[in-house]
Amino acid sequence: MALPTMAPDYDRSTTLEWSRRIDAGPFSSISCGERITFRNQEMVVVNAAAAALTERVRVFVNLVVLPFHPVPVIAKQLATLDVLSGGRLTVGVGVGGREHDYRAADSSFERRHARLDEGVAELRRLWSGGAPFDGGDPVGPLPVQHGGPPLLAGAMGPKGLARAAAWADGISGFALTADGDEMAAAVTAARRAWDDAGRTEAPKLVSGCFAVLGTADDQGVLQAFTYDYLAIFGTGLARTLADDAPVWSADRLRQVLADAEAAGVDEFILVPGTTDPACADAFAEVVAGR
Repeated sequence: MALPTMAPDYDRSTTLEWSRRIDAGPFSSISCGERITFRNQEMVVVNAAAAALTERVRVFVNLVVLPFHPVPVIAKQLATLDVLSGGRLTVGVGVGGREHDYRAADSSFERRHARLDEGVAELRRLWSGGAPFDGGDPVGPLPVQHGGPPLLAGAMGPKGLARAAAWADGISGFALTADGDEMAAAVTAARRAWDDAGRTEAPKLVSGCFAVLGTADDQGVLQAFTYDYLAIFGTGLARTLADDAPVWSADRLRQVLADAEAAGVDEFILVPGTTDPACADAFAEVVAGR
């Protein structure tokens, strides 16, 4: 379950109530992602709060747009999160798709794929005790998890998957349409990329989708949230995807989770389109019922 940081009216009480519900519920992780030019609260800060408020679930930073971060700074932040969570941290990394966020971070949009590869190598070097420059002191703290937390790549397409297979522990994807055939195709492509790279261990495969339950108008709330979140890619595309947003009933959610499991997805992230805690309770009821 993701925290609903991208939904309207996210505040302190939302972090408190949802973190406690997620940790007490039938869920495997708590997460939130990164955008700069949007209303959401900052990703590392929110995940730190979630780490302090939970004891059981993994804390999934999903995901860091690594090319616009100074690597030693984000390495220190993520290592601190691993310590704060007691070694429960998983990290997704990717290049993002929003040039506005790069501009806001005063970072170039160029070479972002190559910079991601370079950044991952540097993260792991720093987490193993390396110094950020010759003659410098190491960047601490050392993570609780030896060598650093698992890294999942937000990769799509053959080129991205091939690059990820060289360094990632798995793939963190997203099924915007919540379609079972599309999830199965993504799983097959990731496994093929791992095989082609000569990897002997199977990749961890994560997917997810937007969903809303437990409100007075689940479909309307989900459509409004989806449109608002995707409007940066163009109003026409955002309206089409919002109108077709499918996961606004318990029956549909059950089917999506069954399809994800059948496709070979290891973990499926529910991304709420509302801060109403009744939604968290409704998700928990469906998941527990499986």
